[in-house]
Amino acid sequence: MTSTTIIDIWVSDLTFPGYMDWWSEQAIAFQEAHPEYQVAVRGLDFFTGPRQIAEAVAAGRGPAVAEYYFYMGQVARDTRSPDGAPHWTSVERAIDGRTEILGEPVVTDDIVPAVRDYYTMHGDLMSMPSVATTSLLYANTDLLERAGLSRLPRTWNEVEAACAALTDLGGAPSHGITWSNHGMFFQQALATQGGALTDHGNGRTGRAGRIDLQSAEMLAWVNWWRRLHDNGHYLHTGGIPDWQGTFQAFADGRTGLRISSSNDVSYMAEAARGQGFGIAVGPFPYRDGTPFAGNAIAGSSFWLADRLDPATRDGALAFLQFVHSPRNAARRHRISSFLPLTHAAFDLLEAEGWFDRHPYHRAASDALRNRPDGRPELWPPSQGAVFGEFARVQDLMTGAMRDVLGGADPQDRFAEATRSAQSLLDAYNAACSTTSPADPETLRIECFTGAEAYSGTDLENVVRLQR
Repeated sequence: MTSTTIIDIWVSDLTFPGYMDWWSEQAIAFQEAHPEYQVAVRGLDFFTGPRQIAEAVAAGRGPAVAEYYFYMGQVARDTRSPDGAPHWTSVERAIDGRTEILGEPVVTDDIVPAVRDYYTMHGDLMSMPSVATTSLLYANTDLLERAGLSRLPRTWNEVEAACAALTDLGGAPSHGITWSNHGMFFQQALATQGGALTDHGNGRTGRAGRIDLQSAEMLAWVNWWRRLHDNGHYLHTGGIPDWQGTFQAFADGRTGLRISSSNDVSYMAEAARGQGFGIAVGPFPYRDGTPFAGNAIAGSSFWLADRLDPATRDGALAFLQFVHSPRNAARRHRISSFLPLTHAAFDLLEAEGWFDRHPYHRAASDALRNRPDGRPELWPPSQGAVFGEFARVQDLMTGAMRDVLGGADPQDRFAEATRSAQSLLDAYNAACSTTSPADPETLRIECFTGAEAYSGTDLENVVRLQR
């Protein structure tokens, strides 16, 4: 009688309708192809998942594979098994140069550079990307045409001019642009300018020890944002982060432009269709007079436990390759709008005519592949920050920005935020020199003071997708 190897895969449930169904289907399909394995998929609460993982690891009951939100990478690297050894190992080292595992072709070398770069440290792919998004600019083309604008704005100055033209129309829209007060847009604004949040190459050439929320690049972004607001061009909904509120404003025609996640593309297109206006999607605008330097991504990745027995290790690795096969990855993009993670998945979607029928869906891939300033080099760098206490530092950034929009001095307010962020980072680094991250606040995915929790279903409150 052949024994069955159980592979525990812990997945962060992003709460979009039917999100975990896809994972259940993948587990069943993998088991049918590999009957010697049983894939036990467990959905984790998006906001408390890292704490659930930490508690299980501390008790010696950690899974073979666990999914962490993208900026929790430092927490994953600092997590230790009960004997004090690092709990997670590098996916690339575990693959060890193999081109297939249990007959499943290895796809890690085919991951698009913008995503692979983020999860790579010192040339080593630490974890397997699972979903990825980036920041995009959405436009109501009916309003743009009425304002005499023939294309999407590409730079900050062009956005400002477009907003002026839109608000000069009279009546609707009341404002030119809106976006959520969320850390991903701070990161993208810094990335386009070549700025960083921390020392040591944004925490990529060594552990981040110093944090700077008042850099020239940060203040350029903050001051531009404030100017848009002061001139009546930026619609501040008042909430943090308020994805639903900014989406509703765009859907209602109260703004002609919205910056948001690429994962919103299906919802944005459906809202435009339902309201009867055209939509265009393009890259996040970059700062005039500053060479475009790169992009930031968001998403999550799978971390592989170290010291697994060979059967469990290879089963886990094979499953990760299986779910990222071209056909599976392409199907996931079609049903979720997440970025096609591999070149092969993108090519399959293109060959099937998906992008011809749904042109908005290629915008994220194009934004990460091409430079908006027209330079010919492909795949600009994606070197997002890696450090502990990211969620609480994000709370400091967004809180400071809220105060600036309310009249606070940008330099003073972000200097204050920097001091608070540095204290958090110092305490985190000191604690992790001897033990795993364990503070429940440190392990939170989002930590917005005085803000309501949100989920993927919030977008469904504005428009429902047909699935």
